[in-house]
Amino acid sequence: MGRNRAPQKTERSDVGDAQGALPKDLFLLDPEVVFLNHGSFGATPRPVFEQYQAWQRELERQPVEFLGRRFADLLREARSVLAAHVRTAADNLVYVPNATTALNILARSLRLNPGDEILTTDHEYGAMDRMWRFLCHQTGASYRPVPVPLPVTTAGELIERLWAGVTPRTRVLFFSHITSPTALVFPVRELCRRARAAGLLSIVDGAHALGQVPLDLETIGSDFYTANAHKWLCAPKGSAFLYARPAVQALVEPLVVSWGDQLPAATGLRFLDEQQWTGTRDIAAYLAVPAAIRFCTEHRWDDVRARGHALARHAREDIAALTGLPQICPDSADWFGQMVTVPLPPCDGPRLQTALYEKFRIEVPVMEWQGRQYLRVSIGAYNTRQDVERLTGALRALLRP
Repeated sequence: MGRNRAPQKTERSDVGDAQGALPKDLFLLDPEVVFLNHGSFGATPRPVFEQYQAWQRELERQPVEFLGRRFADLLREARSVLAAHVRTAADNLVYVPNATTALNILARSLRLNPGDEILTTDHEYGAMDRMWRFLCHQTGASYRPVPVPLPVTTAGELIERLWAGVTPRTRVLFFSHITSPTALVFPVRELCRRARAAGLLSIVDGAHALGQVPLDLETIGSDFYTANAHKWLCAPKGSAFLYARPAVQALVEPLVVSWGDQLPAATGLRFLDEQQWTGTRDIAAYLAVPAAIRFCTEHRWDDVRARGHALARHAREDIAALTGLPQICPDSADWFGQMVTVPLPPCDGPRLQTALYEKFRIEVPVMEWQGRQYLRVSIGAYNTRQDVERLTGALRALLRP
């Protein structure tokens, strides 16, 4: 056993049910709940969670050895596995607790000036809207969401609509890879290409992308990219990464100033040293990310994604048949993956979400976007067609006049 590896357990590779779903008891989810909200916080498989706890026990067994002597090597190994998975060099990314933290690091590093503009869409995660507006209020910069109305039709139309908002004051192009409220897959590669050509910094919020779509960061070509590992990659909560292209790493400043390059185990790379050591903390969730990647590989994650998309299509079709409402995007994997947002008729969204959970034990979010209600259905590796049918039956009962 290598010095920096947690104890390994041999796990049976379950084949799941006849529909291809992994056994739900392979996860730690409540068996009484139909869990159709993987997109919010994910769900960690038992073998990955066991590795997470094994790392925590390693830390507690000899904290000084673990944090004082092994810290840099442990993170280097964990970064290398993740970097290979997302197709970049290990020194181009650092682990962070979540995508929100990563984006706060970037936004506060930009040293915005009065008149600077951050161009975005009106489909972004609400917490990030709040972050940018907070910083713009302090600096005199402007946060400019470009409306992208529904339904979307073509990637080209979306790109041109957003690009029409670029002005001589635009400094940053910020957008999601997969949007949180509307679950749309945006054309990230072309947007990043245009930003680079125009001299704009591109910042991509990929919170929902890692594990749901294959990632190749070098091909995407963004300046900065962040994604959560604890959502669709099924790693433990509190594991995410921040990627910075080498040419712009010098722009990134620490959100928390600590010892950085003063540590004996410093890497000599400012981007890594200032971001990795932010004081005493539990890094077990980061160290368990390779176990999550291994789990996905062993369970043929390309097949899981394809099956999840097919089941998301099924959910979308069934709910559309129930409501009679037009859908927000074409029926294509180019536009949505395992997570799909479906319009609802006018209703009390919070009340509907509460009723779905309390009366039917279905965990699924009802979103409000631009004054309308939507249901966001997330298909995890453990979900079945029966789960979707139970949701449709509950909506039939709750939405009837």
